[in-house]
Amino acid sequence: MCSNRSERSETLVELAQRLRLYKSNHTSDVSDKDSDTQNSDRAAVLICLFEGQSGDLRVILTKRSSTMSSHSGDVALPGGKWEEGDENDADTALREANEEIGLDPSIVEVVTILEPYYTKRNITVFPVIGIIWDISNFKPVANASEVESVFDAPLEMFLKSENQREEKSEWMGYKYSLHFFDYQSENKSYVIWALTAAILIKAASVVYQRPPAFETHMPKFWARSRH
Repeated sequence: MCSNRSERSETLVELAQRLRLYKSNHTSDVSDKDSDTQNSDRAAVLICLFEGQSGDLRVILTKRSSTMSSHSGDVALPGGKWEEGDENDADTALREANEEIGLDPSIVEVVTILEPYYTKRNITVFPVIGIIWDISNFKPVANASEVESVFDAPLEMFLKSENQREEKSEWMGYKYSLHFFDYQSENKSYVIWALTAAILIKAASVVYQRPPAFETHMPKFWARSRH
């Protein structure tokens, strides 16, 4: 996670300008909070992008602690459930990222929010895209009670089939695919899968303006309507 860029790159500036204009099928923007979802049923994750040394776009990820009560040891985006005092979903994502990995909200510019996803536990998850203009300002400090490690991966990886595999599954009679991405960083192996993989496939599709090189067949319940 090292890059010594003192000036804003043209790539990030152009990306930020384009993403600010992105309109999802969801109606809220980065400063609003959708009143259709109860606070106790909402969460947000931060898709935090920065430019790597080779000029590629990279996203910050975490491996959850093995002591966590749910999804222990899984790779996840920084984020969590809404708490009292959060003014909007961007606030939730930034607060959680600060608590989990020591990411200072002041070095992140939130540019858009993607369509929400719905979990089997009826939690609505809002993917918040933010940009770190100078990654050298970020010094990860993992909260050991929640996070085992912090790493980054190339965003474009989630559109390619090289490290991607899938498993067929079924829920309530509906057949779908779960996607897995194998990745190595600093001699450690990670598997990014399930909802985190789905969110990153969507984010990469929006950022690079093209579909993935594989069929997705995502679970319909992740994108179901509450109305």
